[in-house]
Amino acid sequence: MVFTVGGIKGGSGKTTIATNLTVLLSKQGFDVLLVDADEQETSTDFTAWREENLQGEIGFTAIKLSGEAVRSQILKLVPKYDHIVIDTGGRDTTSQRAAMTVSDVYLVPFNPRSFDLWTLNKVERLVQEIRAVQATPLTAFAFLNRADPKGTDNNDAAELLQASEVFTYLPTPLINRKAYSNAASQGLGVVEMEAKDPKATTEITKLFEAINPLIVNR
Repeated sequence: MVFTVGGIKGGSGKTTIATNLTVLLSKQGFDVLLVDADEQETSTDFTAWREENLQGEIGFTAIKLSGEAVRSQILKLVPKYDHIVIDTGGRDTTSQRAAMTVSDVYLVPFNPRSFDLWTLNKVERLVQEIRAVQATPLTAFAFLNRADPKGTDNNDAAELLQASEVFTYLPTPLINRKAYSNAASQGLGVVEMEAKDPKATTEITKLFEAINPLIVNR
């Protein structure tokens, strides 16, 4: 299965989702490829930190691709891996569109803030454009990331995402927790931390279970 983590708003936590999904898939025994298609190359930095922390035994393969090469190379690589996770940037780029055309699942995290949610209509149009030319169906999921522990912003954002006719809304928010950044700084997923944050581990597991139960129940 090919997963693209995208959107058109920076700072929504796409790399956090992509790297944690990659780690969780690899820990389930899948052969996984992580593709960094973001010009900021944060997934590449994550992989470098992981190699250093784990002394080279990272558990998955990681490469960098950009532009139209994302589509052409992924098509060649699909038969070689159980799953491919593509981390794209926070803009409507050639790389992201190319990734979407060869993906089964499109994951878009939204922060519960006005500027983030204002992009929803634009991302919906992007999905519709890709679906119009894609040979296989593209399943699009939206969910809250870096959500507030309390307050009405989460509920307001959830209602807006639930009303989308393009995205399937996942009621499995990830709360803004230090565990995610602490893990990332070591090149780890939150499920790998020695001093685990049970809430973060539960949240990320529930999110990926909602996307595909086989991810965590193999």
